[in-house]
Amino acid sequence: MKEILWQADLGDGRYRNPVLYADYSDPDVIRVGDTYFMTASSFQYTPGLPILISRDLVNWELVSYALDNIPDAGYEKPRHGDGVWAPAIRYHKGVFYIFYGMPDEGIYCVKTTDPTGRWDAPVCVRPGKGFIDPCPYLDTDGRLYVVHAYAKSRIGFKSRLGVFEVDPETLQAISEDRFIFDGNDPAHPAETIEGPKVYRRDGYIYILAPAGGVVYGDQRALRARDIFGPYEIRTVCRQGGTAINGPHQGGLTDTLSGEEWFLHFQSAGMYGRIVHLQPVRWENGWPVIGVNEDAEGCGEPVTEYRKPDTEPSEISYPPASDDFRDGHYGLQWQWTGNHEDALYLSPAAEGDGGQGLSLRAFDPTGTGRPVLWECSNILTQKFCCPAFEAETEIDLRHLGTGGRAGMCTFGGQYAALSVRMDSGRQVTLEYAESSGEDQERQEQVLYKEDCGQTERILLRQRLAGTAGMTYSWSPDGTRWHPIGRPFLPSRHTWVGARVGLFALSGDREGAGSARFVCFRLRALPEQAAAGKAGEETV
Repeated sequence: MKEILWQADLGDGRYRNPVLYADYSDPDVIRVGDTYFMTASSFQYTPGLPILISRDLVNWELVSYALDNIPDAGYEKPRHGDGVWAPAIRYHKGVFYIFYGMPDEGIYCVKTTDPTGRWDAPVCVRPGKGFIDPCPYLDTDGRLYVVHAYAKSRIGFKSRLGVFEVDPETLQAISEDRFIFDGNDPAHPAETIEGPKVYRRDGYIYILAPAGGVVYGDQRALRARDIFGPYEIRTVCRQGGTAINGPHQGGLTDTLSGEEWFLHFQSAGMYGRIVHLQPVRWENGWPVIGVNEDAEGCGEPVTEYRKPDTEPSEISYPPASDDFRDGHYGLQWQWTGNHEDALYLSPAAEGDGGQGLSLRAFDPTGTGRPVLWECSNILTQKFCCPAFEAETEIDLRHLGTGGRAGMCTFGGQYAALSVRMDSGRQVTLEYAESSGEDQERQEQVLYKEDCGQTERILLRQRLAGTAGMTYSWSPDGTRWHPIGRPFLPSRHTWVGARVGLFALSGDREGAGSARFVCFRLRALPEQAAAGKAGEETV
């Protein structure tokens, strides 16, 4: 039976937004035949560049990743907010391409003929700081261009779009970068214009690009007869009287019958950037995204709407629970930095039946006092619905003295409930919260409890929306003991909060392993609204 944690498909020919109540930031989508392929930003988390598929744009399945690790230097440790920014996915003559920007390194491309399998190693299309949000455009004369935005934090300016030409064979830049639109121009202001996606229609080149910031901005459309402009600009979707702030940055696609749809994100605080689907129609040569368009052709996002005109599709949703079958973790999990499964995981011990995930307890930082913020061996997954309860059982028989294992809520600040193995096989339960910023991040233990010489323990975290996350523990799965105080998760930079599992030690050589027998997550009644949105600055 499939796990449905958030049901966007209402089962009566209609759907509700968001279609994904999860942090798939900066989504882009294409249709190949009768199948839709979506990817999204992954920042420092690995594997990166998730690949999701759908037959109706409403029910989605996570099937693979295009990037195993980030090959550039420095990602063996978490570089929070860096890494893989807004991608664009395209298909041409049997090959899938994803172009993505890394704000400190440049613009890259990966490609494959099988999007559910392995992708080729990344090719650096253009090196340099500040180039973000790339989108390829193949012109009618066969020349290939990349349109992109700029990150002010790296290059000193923003609110402009640029373009350069690329060799279609080598995928290397072959021209200088050139501005094609300036959102700082008072004649057509578009503050913080970014995230361009390029399309061709009826002799025009259209660029769909958000402006005004992810929390309070809107969606713009630009059009010109030539890739270099000049461009006209129009606002084509804004929040209006709805509760869907943004609406921000996404991709345009169509159905086999010719309908057009726009997939975009909404900034939703601790839940990250959740994904919405809007109907699109064209009027007087401009797209109208959403409904209730005003006199200037600007629409508002829908909360509920009829489903796209596609073949019927089974109701589905990416899973969260995991049995860790054969000692492996599911696609929903990502590490906080570049990962080495051979280093981070231990084989299941003899007599354990090969089930469960055994995480090695060691210090990946080499400092002797690892904090979660600095560790790349934290296994995380996105928040996936408004309210939920997550539970794990940990087998402690192979955890050595000084080893620590538990579960956490990972975000701008984080909380963790864990057990520490002391001498004499004495187990101490600890609840800790973080404080400070970035490299000064510290963890303060707020609660301790002696659990004796137990060989297993169950941990639980419960999110009741903006009421916060609470923790509890049980020796047997029947008697549950609450711990600590409600903790309100928050996003960090561009990323929503996550749940996580970990095993650590102050010893680089390690202190055995902790076996996570299973992970269970169930949705709670939807009494909780999304968290408060906050400003973001590129």
